[in-house]
Amino acid sequence: CTQEDTAKDEGETEGSRMNKSRRTRKKATKAHPSLNDRINNQMVHPELADLSQCGSAGPHVSRNDQDSEGQTTVIRPPTPKTSTGAELNPNSDRVRDNTQILTPPQLSSRMKHIKQEMAKNHLQFVQFEATDLHGVSRSKSIPAQLFQEKVVHGVFMPRGYLELMPAPKDNEVNHIRATCFNSDIVLMPELSTFRVLPWAQRTARVICDTFTVTGEPLPTSPRLMAKRQLGRLQEAGFSLLSAFIHDFCIFGVPEVINAKTLSFPAATLLNNHDQPFMQELVDGLCHTGANVESFSSSTRPGQMEISFLPEFGISSADHAFTLRTGVKEVARRYNYIASFFIETSFCNSGILSHSVWDVAGTKNMFNSNVVVTERLSVPGRRWLAGLLKHAAALSCLMAPATSCRKRYSKDSRDPKDRVPTTWGFNDNSCAFNIKCHGERGTQIENRLGSATANPYLVLAATVAAGLDGLQSSDEPCASAEQSSDLCPSKPSEIPLKLEDALVALEEDECLKQALGETFVRYFVAMKKYELENEETDAERNKFLEYFI
Repeated sequence: CTQEDTAKDEGETEGSRMNKSRRTRKKATKAHPSLNDRINNQMVHPELADLSQCGSAGPHVSRNDQDSEGQTTVIRPPTPKTSTGAELNPNSDRVRDNTQILTPPQLSSRMKHIKQEMAKNHLQFVQFEATDLHGVSRSKSIPAQLFQEKVVHGVFMPRGYLELMPAPKDNEVNHIRATCFNSDIVLMPELSTFRVLPWAQRTARVICDTFTVTGEPLPTSPRLMAKRQLGRLQEAGFSLLSAFIHDFCIFGVPEVINAKTLSFPAATLLNNHDQPFMQELVDGLCHTGANVESFSSSTRPGQMEISFLPEFGISSADHAFTLRTGVKEVARRYNYIASFFIETSFCNSGILSHSVWDVAGTKNMFNSNVVVTERLSVPGRRWLAGLLKHAAALSCLMAPATSCRKRYSKDSRDPKDRVPTTWGFNDNSCAFNIKCHGERGTQIENRLGSATANPYLVLAATVAAGLDGLQSSDEPCASAEQSSDLCPSKPSEIPLKLEDALVALEEDECLKQALGETFVRYFVAMKKYELENEETDAERNKFLEYFI
């Protein structure tokens, strides 16, 4: 403090002088943020849910994770060797989140809660899980006694585990400040996702976000991209209530017939013999926080459908991500193989049912109260127009394999390169199905997706496209009762070939800016690599437990 300040403080108590000194130091710290501080400003922790309960009775709209839109855990990231004072560029690939920093007592309280769970369940290991670009879980397990240390410093993992393309060419992908694809990345846990795993002995898991060793968000991280879009939606004054509806197939254990390994679909489930399989799966998902609304047999032998209860924020994608691992683990116990893989004769869909609400989560913005015949509000029609406008690029992320895209033309008799993007009210054959019935009001089902799509990318791209329509200065499209033309000035079409969908993604400036040009360039390069190295039909079975 200056002499002038000291003179003014002569009459103050010792405690008040110390408080003033602390405030002065805080101001100085804010004026010169370090790289460590800027990363901490991106990392907060939503309220920790009760780990010992699966849910409550009555209509389920979880608010525990409502504040987690665009938020992660307060953890101290790896201390970088260098520091820069440059501020984040809002248009860059780096995450822009509305965040608040937890105080040390808050973080300490939540860690204490987790330690109690670990002691009660006699945990030996904790899995640090992250999603790769295909939505498959990649994890490292650590001894439980090291958990607190790893929460602070993170867990290191080879970058190639998540990006899945060996030695990309420099002219194909140009990572910002991260050109080494053989480097390590850091898994930083979001403590609100800590759950004891019901399908693994004495093991818990925590979902992580991924950072470079210098503390920057990994530009190809699907979960961070989804959070960034939810943050943009929140900045616009809205929140997203969403839930995934997934199909998957259950196969019997592979048999060797005529020197070929074959797997056959299991019989239609939900009879007295197979009911325990689904009951254990649903109960296990419940204990991981993924509350199931319904499950049923689907149209094909061995095909199942499972629907989650809608939740606000990133939770819906977290639950779909958990399903991918959980269903495989439980199936193994019953001598089954579970797969989201799509064959020619199967159509495993991955539907995102969603609606836009106000920030408080009290009003569905898709509901129309103007006239009885108006079943979709003006904001809802704008949102739908955005989905229609970007449908071609969306399809690239939601049906990311050649076999996935066959479902787009399953009802078409004439071979074409593209099919029109359809929408309708209570019509499950449409790409975008508007449902006005039910206790939660009007919802839009994005039915472009397949079960092989990464749920975080589906969520991120859907919000980016819908938000573009919501913020458009154009007049809202006509309602279905007035006109069948609820689409942009140029009718949108969906490419049937993955190669054409990749071009559409590259040319979609809105999605490129929203998801990051770095991610788009890498995703396109990865898909081109896969197309050039597609496996033959004879080797198809080895992909049954992977989703590409």
